[in-house]
Parts: sequence; C-alpha cells; structure tokens
Amino acid sequence: MAITGMGTVFLRKEAAVFVALAGVYNITGPGMTRETVETTTYDSPDGYREKIGGLRDGGNITFTMNFVDTTYQIIKDDFEDDTIQEYEVQFPDANKTKVTFSGLVTELPTSIPEGDRITVDVTIEISGKPVIGVVV
Repeated sequence: MAITGMGTVFLRKEAAVFVALAGVYNITGPGMTRETVETTTYDSPDGYREKIGGLRDGGNITFTMNFVDTTYQIIKDDFEDDTIQEYEVQFPDANKTKVTFSGLVTELPTSIPEGDRITVDVTIEISGKPVIGVVV
C-alpha cells in the first residue's frame, strides 16, 4: 500500500546517537548508480556489445529545509568539515524502514524569496554503500 512522506525524518549522527534535523522536507535519493565495463571482442555474438558489472556509486541525497539558524549551522559545519558524517532517513511506513549512509555536504545554496519562507537546498555526496534496514 502506498504511503505519504509525512512523518519522514532526516537525522544526523552526533556522538553515538542519531538526532533529527528540524524543518527538513522534499528529500530525494539516494541516487545510486552502477557502472559497466565493456568486454566486447571481435567475436562477440551477433555484433552486440558485451558488458560486466563495474563499480557502484551511492550517489547523493538532496533535501530542502526551512532556514532555522541552529539546523543551518549544523549543516554548514558539515560543509566546512572534511570529515565524512553519518546520516539517516527514517520512513513513516509500518516496517519503520531506514536508509543509513555516510557522506559529505557538497552544496548548500540558500533561497530568500520575497514574501515567502527562507529555505536551504542541501546536497550530500554519499561515500560507500547506503544501508537499508529497520528502526529498532
């Protein structure tokens, strides 16, 4: 059965626990991809290219958040830091699905429209394999 995104939580690991970031919405990702390596030879069947699996990439996660000074400062500190951080997205489904990943904040543009809320668009480049599990 389909569910809505309401209740989804974006978290950042602080010390040994994950802490929710306030005002996050419109999460996209992880945008995982996989490379292929061409192995075609002159005698490949029927003139078709042949390939094998190559490296996988965790891609990135993007999200928008309302500008809240304390939350912005946390993400800004991650942007300034070269240390890979740990993050988690928890879904509001019955199984309590979560995606945990490590990454670096690579983009942090702010939008200040006239007459509307100030928002920040965040991009996190994933390092390693995103892990899908359940919240315990």
